[in-house]
Amino acid sequence: MTWKNYETIMRVIEPLVGAGHRLRHFDYTHSAALQPGTVERLRSDYTIRLAYTEWGSPQKPALLCLGGIANSARRFDYLARALSHDYHVLCLDWAGRGRSGWLADQSDYSFEGNVAQVLALIRHKRLGPVTLLGSSLGGSVAMRVAAEAPELVDRLILNDIGPYIPTERRRRRAESVARHYVFRHPAQLFHRTGAAQKNDGPVDDTVLLHNSFHQTRWSEENGGRVYRHDIRALQCYRDGAALDHDQWDDWERVDCPVLLVHGMMSDALQEATIARMIGKPGTTVLHVPDVGHTPTLSDPLHIDALARWMAARHALPVESTIGWSTGAARLLFR
Repeated sequence: MTWKNYETIMRVIEPLVGAGHRLRHFDYTHSAALQPGTVERLRSDYTIRLAYTEWGSPQKPALLCLGGIANSARRFDYLARALSHDYHVLCLDWAGRGRSGWLADQSDYSFEGNVAQVLALIRHKRLGPVTLLGSSLGGSVAMRVAAEAPELVDRLILNDIGPYIPTERRRRRAESVARHYVFRHPAQLFHRTGAAQKNDGPVDDTVLLHNSFHQTRWSEENGGRVYRHDIRALQCYRDGAALDHDQWDDWERVDCPVLLVHGMMSDALQEATIARMIGKPGTTVLHVPDVGHTPTLSDPLHIDALARWMAARHALPVESTIGWSTGAARLLFR
């Protein structure tokens, strides 16, 4: 396959998958207090543009989707399109990812900065209370927001993330993402994406093509596609991955219904963590077999389960397992 072939395929797929979304931007002010790596005399508030996709009517209940460390907001397209009939769905591109602007210094890409970005979008759109859906990093941020601003959060959906991630898992992930990759041929992109997403479960090539397309962009200066993010954001994550991620204090302060989606092959969400989380009243666990960290949430069965829980949290048992739709075709990403 050539890049011309790739672009031709994407011109067919994208209008179908992304139908109904609006790309929006707003001004986010990054405060001097969130600039620890800048010498004090140079610190000052500055503004960048953050991007988000918007689906459905603002008159509907709000669902705010937050991705992982290297995700694009467009990764949520399948879920957002399906739920936009009943919800006002917004999907955020973190600073330095997707179509958002970049921060001034590597150290500005902090966990606290991510929390500030979520609060800024909620204020900008005058939302609340919202349902927060977070994958990996997005789930960790969602927990902090729910703990610190409970009046803004109605429900929490955590996609394969809990209050604890072991150091070894964080270190492996950080080492793989904190590098600059150039894909000069589609086969290189498929190989890298396929290797990185080998535990994505039985999703078909259309889903993985869509995600790879929005996670990368053409770079004339490199003569190929590169990831659509500021590598410094991922290098900042790598620098902080030397310790376990512990949010049990935040978890104890969460006081809203929680749906925990568990990829049963995940190495980030451990059985001991799930057992401790399920002890909190109002917590529901949905196990998804044959998939690792952060299920793509593109399968109709999974989307339907989330929709049923959002409509009535007792619609799902406290703990259950859900399979996959049949018919996924995987030829490119193997």
